[in-house]
Amino acid sequence: MATQQTRSLARFMMAPSVVLLLVWMAIPLALTLWFSFQQFNPLNPIHDGFVGFSNYALFWSNPAFLQSILNTLTLVISVLLITVIGGILLALLIDQPMWGQGIVRILVISPFFVMPPVAALVWKNMIMHPQYGVFADIARFFGAQPIDWFGQHPMTAIIIIVAWQWLPFATLILLTALQSLDGEQKEAAEMDGAGFISRFIYLTLPHMSRAITVVILIQTIFLLSVYAEILVTTNGGPGYASTNLPFLVYQKALLEFKIGQASAGGVIAVILANIVAFFAMRAVGKNLDK
Repeated sequence: MATQQTRSLARFMMAPSVVLLLVWMAIPLALTLWFSFQQFNPLNPIHDGFVGFSNYALFWSNPAFLQSILNTLTLVISVLLITVIGGILLALLIDQPMWGQGIVRILVISPFFVMPPVAALVWKNMIMHPQYGVFADIARFFGAQPIDWFGQHPMTAIIIIVAWQWLPFATLILLTALQSLDGEQKEAAEMDGAGFISRFIYLTLPHMSRAITVVILIQTIFLLSVYAEILVTTNGGPGYASTNLPFLVYQKALLEFKIGQASAGGVIAVILANIVAFFAMRAVGKNLDK
């Protein structure tokens, strides 16, 4: 058991890192909050000044705002469904004894180490290109018309790219949880006559529930800030069909130079992310307490 003296020493040793982290976070957040109440355009600084909550009102009334919220939620929910379900299936598959099991596992997790812009470029120019892509060649092979993914189904294309990147992460976490399952429990279930589906529903899935919750929490935080894949592939279009909240903030800041509205959008994004994280943390806490 740790004594009061060791606890105090641990707090003292951690204090510099905690203070540095708080400063690292607090200064950009404070500047963003300050700019959200200012009318600031770097190309026309004459009209600078305090404008109150008008930036928030303008950002909120933007026709793309509600669409960006819907696209953000669609992206997060869709990728979570694909990665969690696909991660469970892949974890069950590569947990089976097979030849070259180590190589297979490395290949499965390798997409996670590809930088998002690079992955998006590969998917855009080599896989989903309507004329020269792999999908187009497959469609022509079967006598079908190739699909212009980024023109006709932009959100679907981005969901596929982002899910491809995050599926290895989910698989790795879920495989670790799967391998921690006691073999004696599985043998006992088999001796009792439980089939594969029964063992999965009543034994394997409950054992993996904590890992599934952690995967959902971590991925949700990162998926709320997806930006590079949209910039490289669709640039938010056609129209606002693939514009999410982070990309809308980018448009206001670096394309329209409306720093005040972009800062207001950043504050709104932080608030929404914290609301999602709050409920996700409560779900994680309840799950871990079981």
